[in-house]
Amino acid sequence: METYKITYNGDLRTEIIHDRSGKSIKTDAPVDNKGKGEYFSPTDMVSSALCSCIFTIMGIKARENGFNIDGATATAKKIMRNDPRRIAEVHIEYDFSKHDLTPEQKDILEGLAHASPVPRSLHPDIKQNVTLKF
Repeated sequence: METYKITYNGDLRTEIIHDRSGKSIKTDAPVDNKGKGEYFSPTDMVSSALCSCIFTIMGIKARENGFNIDGATATAKKIMRNDPRRIAEVHIEYDFSKHDLTPEQKDILEGLAHASPVPRSLHPDIKQNVTLKF
């Protein structure tokens, strides 16, 4: 089980340190919520984690099935709601257009869009719009 140490640094910022590696991530409140928006916000981290988790599972399955998705990219966008303030939707578009994938390989990747831990952990009210571009 991984552990992290989080410090509130003031001015609506935190620093997260990964115990095993010592690597750190800083967060900042977004501009629309009284922050400076100079680092990822906590809700940016959620949408980025969603995208990264799916990518990781895709990478595992690609490796297991003898193909490579190295260099593939994705864009993630979150839509916020108020009352209460929360993430309402996450839109992710994966781009595999530089990869020469077979129909079977494309099917494998498409089947993983909602089949990894983060997508399964988010509240069902959060709409997860995931598309793959080949």
